[in-house]
Amino acid sequence: MATEISQKKHEPKWMLEYRLACAELLKTIPQPAWGPDLSGLNLDKIQYYVDPKTVRKATWQELPGDVAKIYDDLGIPEAEQSSLAGVGAQFDSEVVYHNLRETVRKKGVIYEDFDVAARGEIPELSEAENAKIANMVREHYMQLVKPDEHFYAALHGAVHSGGSFVYVPKGVEVEIPLQAYFRFNAPSAGQFEHTLIIVDEGAKLHFIEGCSAPKYNEANLHAGCVEIYVGKKALVRYSTVENWSKNMYNLNTKRAKVEAGGRLEWVSGSFGSHVTMLYPCSVLAGKGASSSYLGISLAGEGQDLDTGAKMIHLAPQTSSTIESKSIVKPGGKTTFRSLVKICAEDCKSSSNCDSLLVENPVENSQNVAKSHKTAPENVVKNTTLKAPVSDTIPSVELKGVTADVSHEARVGRISEEQLLYLQSRGLSESAARNLIVSGFAESVARELPLEYAVEMNRLVNLEIKGGL
Repeated sequence: MATEISQKKHEPKWMLEYRLACAELLKTIPQPAWGPDLSGLNLDKIQYYVDPKTVRKATWQELPGDVAKIYDDLGIPEAEQSSLAGVGAQFDSEVVYHNLRETVRKKGVIYEDFDVAARGEIPELSEAENAKIANMVREHYMQLVKPDEHFYAALHGAVHSGGSFVYVPKGVEVEIPLQAYFRFNAPSAGQFEHTLIIVDEGAKLHFIEGCSAPKYNEANLHAGCVEIYVGKKALVRYSTVENWSKNMYNLNTKRAKVEAGGRLEWVSGSFGSHVTMLYPCSVLAGKGASSSYLGISLAGEGQDLDTGAKMIHLAPQTSSTIESKSIVKPGGKTTFRSLVKICAEDCKSSSNCDSLLVENPVENSQNVAKSHKTAPENVVKNTTLKAPVSDTIPSVELKGVTADVSHEARVGRISEEQLLYLQSRGLSESAARNLIVSGFAESVARELPLEYAVEMNRLVNLEIKGGL
């Protein structure tokens, strides 16, 4: 399959050789023996390349009607017009739309389909400039995420397809976010996009990643990879809102390297999927570098969302913060895992994990029972779900240095006093619960662009209503 994908994409020889090496490596690396249960994922049934049956277009109107309608329903063209500097849209295994505002392009910013950048075939660049970009891709590709780290990193190296390449020159500020949207539309398939972002010294960028998929009865797999290079005194924010269907195994890998005085901010919303294993990592490689992670996950019946972050302090006077929130409904499980590793002096790190357990109210169960007197099996379905579960697994490693490190974790339920107060102000119990949960998620929502904050709140409310 590695050879077939490479041939379809007319890749340079080095990329094919890399794919084949990763394919060989797969034979020696076992599946993860920790974390969520992956036994329901049969890799023999996964389609590793799904052709969208259309070539890349420069306008939404040129896309096939069924494809265009999906993106239109998702609101991507409208968002592009109002609040984005550029958009790349991937459908299954290929990028089908790509555009960058001319004002941003004139600043020297490169935002392209990863495959086009790897081949050095960016239309508006000269042959020499394309050669420089192609060499940049080769020098940075899978250098932060090594294929021998785990099974799904090696699998990604063997079969990756699509994704984004971004380069922001020294001192350039991209005031309006760039976005990549990944639509997974085929059953029993995998999506393996690769995102490579290089932000030079003193530059600024906000990159948004959106993901969605329809629900099928068969398991799907998402094993993408994100690599971000943050130059000296540069600032990068990487925001993600993932709304996967609940048959998805989301096994993504994300890592950034931050040079002296630079900063990397992760903002993450994990919704949907049957299983998620996702731990964005920041390697603070230069003096005074900093990073933050702010994430939220919501798990309902049959979902196991295992998320968190890693902060690796390699240079002195570096700092990091991790803030995680999880909302868990009956039958769902969330796990927060963090690793803070400090290998230099005068470093600071703090972690905070909050979990909210949302249980079905007693009166709702009674109402269900009353309305299903002739169908007791429905009552069983609504009243015998396993209790919501939330675990916190922090890890701190100090390599013979002194550091300021703290971790705090809290787990709680919706307060009856809060419910009573809101109901006394005229809200129904359902509306009161939704308001409390939205308030719990507010710290993440306010860090997202308006359109995505609205979408996140809508997803939270829909999930909570579904459980009441």
